Amino acid sequence: MKSKRAHILLPDDLVKEIDAIVGPRGRSAFLVETAREAVRRKKLLRFLEGDTPAWKIRITPIWSAVRGRGCVNFDRRARKSARGSGAQKNEVAAGHVDFD
Repeated sequence: MKSKRAHILLPDDLVKEIDAIVGPRGRSAFLVETAREAVRRKKLLRFLEGDTPAWKIRITPIWSAVRGRGCVNFDRRARKSARGSGAQKNEVAAGHVDFD
C-alpha cells in the first residue's frame, strides 16, 4: 500500500505512553492502526445517524415474501412452516419461502 509522510505534533506525555505500549519503533504502526479504527468508527456513527437503510428490501429474499402482507402475518406463517420438515426449516432460515 502506498504511504504518504505526515508531520504531526504529539504531546510528550502521549508519546511516552505510546512508547511504553509498543516501543519507539512501533509508534507509526500503532498510530496507523489507531487512526484506521477511529475512521471506521466515525463512518459507522455517521451511517447509523443517517437515514440510509442498511439494505434494500427488493434485493433481500425474505422481505420480498413479506411485502404487502405485514410482519405479523409473515411471522405466523414462518413459524407454522418451520414446524414442518427439516427442508422447510432450512428454507425459512435461508429466507427462500413462498407463502402463496
